Parts: sequence; structure tokens; C-alpha cells
Amino acid sequence: MTDKQSANNLAEQVMVRLSADIRGGRLAPGARLPTEQALTAELGVSRTVVREAVAALRADGLVVTRRGSGAFVADPMAGPFRIAAPHATTLSDILDVMELRLAVEVEAAAFAAERASRRQVAVIRTAWRSIDTALKRGEGAVAEDFAFHRAIAEATGNSQFPRFLAYLGSHVIPRQSVRLNVDTPDERRTYLERIQHEHSRIVAAISDGDAAEARRAMREHLTRSLGRYRTLAGGKKNGRR
Repeated sequence: MTDKQSANNLAEQVMVRLSADIRGGRLAPGARLPTEQALTAELGVSRTVVREAVAALRADGLVVTRRGSGAFVADPMAGPFRIAAPHATTLSDILDVMELRLAVEVEAAAFAAERASRRQVAVIRTAWRSIDTALKRGEGAVAEDFAFHRAIAEATGNSQFPRFLAYLGSHVIPRQSVRLNVDTPDERRTYLERIQHEHSRIVAAISDGDAAEARRAMREHLTRSLGRYRTLAGGKKNGRR
């Protein structure tokens, strides 16, 4: 197991531990999560592992972060309804959700191109650049990727689109839920860089106010991801790992 795989596994373990504390009521709604320093000391993991775990909880709607204050347990009544628990997600679940996203996010991109204000376009660009920054640090950019899609949903001017993404939670970024052990590190990085190139086309179309191109770019982006997971599902059915 590589150091990166080990860190991912530790982050998932910390996420599951904190998730259990939240769902079990040991951490009540509105309660502040222990500090990074406290969690690293208690669990014997690095700050990077803690940050990845908290990012996963945030993407899953279980915690909210407040700049300068830390992370807090989200109100369960305001949280997203889970389609399936992240650790129990199957490839079949992933394919179903990605098809659903395809039906919604393609038009969301077009609406964003037509309606986004300058500020909203700036937010989309900032989220896009944050993915680059995370990739340069060697991270999977899961939280940053979610923020990018959420920014596009917000730019539609229709509150139901960001609510839809919140409903899906961690399923929006399937690589968070399904660990792909069929890749080498170089193949994984190439894949993430290609995704970011697809993002750049979406950003350009929305910035230009080109709804047709935004629609095409988002469709291509999601269709390619869907194809990747369909290929993986086929490989598992045939006994390949």
C-alpha cells in the first residue's frame, strides 16, 4: 500500500469515527468539532488526514465550517437526505446517481451561462483554481471539486439546483466513495488533470455566456466520468481488479 493510499484509508477511518459520533448523538447539532490539534493527538493521525476527513464530512452535509471558528455539526433537519451511506456505496449506486446528475447538471451549466453575475462567475473561477491548488499538493481535490459544481448550481439563480447537490452530498464526487485501486499513481494524476481540463472548458463557456457550449462541455465532462465507472463496473463483473 502506498503512503497516499494509507493516508486515504486513515482519513476514511477518521470520517467514519466522527460520522458515528454525530449520528449517535455524541456530537450534538451546533457542537464544535474537536480542534485539528486535539484530533491528531487523540487519534494518532496527521493534520492532513484530519482535514481530509472533515472535508468529506462537509461534502456529506454532516458538518459546516466557519472561517476562523472551526467545524460544527450541521443541523440534521437541514442536512441532505442520504441515498446511501458513503462507506456502503456500490458501483451500481454510483452509476445511478451519475445518470441523475447528467440529467440535471447539464442544464444547470447552461442556466449559469445565461444568468450568472460577475461575482458568481468569479466564485466559479476561484473554485476551479482551488482544484488546481489541491492537485499540485498531491491531493484528490474532492471538497474543491464539490465546491466547483456547487458554485455552478448557485449561479443558475434557481435555489433548487444547489439544494439538489446538497441532497446528493458525497455522491456528487464518486471518487470519494469508491476507491479506485485499478490505477497507478501516474494514471490517477493523469485522470484528475483531464477532469480539470474538462472543468476549464465549462468555466470558459459560462464566463463567455455561451449556454450551448456550457451545456456541451458539462455533458461531455459527466459522460466521460460515467463511462469510466461503467468500464470499472464491467471489469469487476468479469473478475478483474
